[in-house]
Amino acid sequence: MKYAKDYMHSPRTIKYESNLDDVLKKIIDEKKSRLLVTQNDKITGLVSEKDLGLFLLTDNSERKLNDISLSEIYKKIISVDEKTELTECAELMLRQGIGSLVVTTNNEVSGIITKTDLVRFFTKIHANQKTVGEYMSPYYAWQYSDTPLYKVVLKMIDDKISRVIIRDHNETPVGIVTFRDLFNLALKLGQQDDVLDNSDPLISVIFPRKGFVSDSGFGGSTKIDEIMSKDIVSVSYDDDLAKTGQILLDKNINGAGVLSGHNNIIGIISKTDIVKALAFLK
Repeated sequence: MKYAKDYMHSPRTIKYESNLDDVLKKIIDEKKSRLLVTQNDKITGLVSEKDLGLFLLTDNSERKLNDISLSEIYKKIISVDEKTELTECAELMLRQGIGSLVVTTNNEVSGIITKTDLVRFFTKIHANQKTVGEYMSPYYAWQYSDTPLYKVVLKMIDDKISRVIIRDHNETPVGIVTFRDLFNLALKLGQQDDVLDNSDPLISVIFPRKGFVSDSGFGGSTKIDEIMSKDIVSVSYDDDLAKTGQILLDKNINGAGVLSGHNNIIGIISKTDIVKALAFLK
């Protein structure tokens, strides 16, 4: 039996006094999906990629990123003792709808364990036991490649998802958009007081910077194919779930498309789905 202490790792931290520009840069530069928040050298909270994404997508205050305090979006930590079994960690993450747990030793923070760590455990221990088709999510969100950014963002908000498959008008998948793609755009535009819109070849318009859900700001002038990732990682319905987990780890992604025997995308397999498999194996 494996415990939280066997797969936990040292967390990356950021100070409570930081702003969203600091948080975004650190998440992108260090390729981390969450940071622990410290106050007076003590860990008191956590900010995740998903929390950050949903805040950025819904914020319409027109503030610059460095004017938005981390204190507006960070969450209180949920912790487990270092001797908690990994299957129990999986169950708690699913029950709370979170992607990580702070690990304590003698009531002091000693590390963090994430969905990624649980997937790493699953790939090592449960090879050839489960298939992708048993645990994939059969629904996936999609939009056309010429859709304005703000409409894609509203889809992500309404469905509470962090990725959208992009299709052309022949219904062929041509890309994927994730929170990280939007983070890069936020860093690029988030410090500007105004934005130049050249979407109409006959006229250039300068307008105040507005949020992702604005149809009059860059959310309306930016087409989704301008920022999407064109490489859609995919696996087959009958593939081994553990091997698929290793693909997600190797490529540092949270999900992959699932292909039918006719090479059509019929669903998504994510790290959360693999955590579900681990919890059910108890």
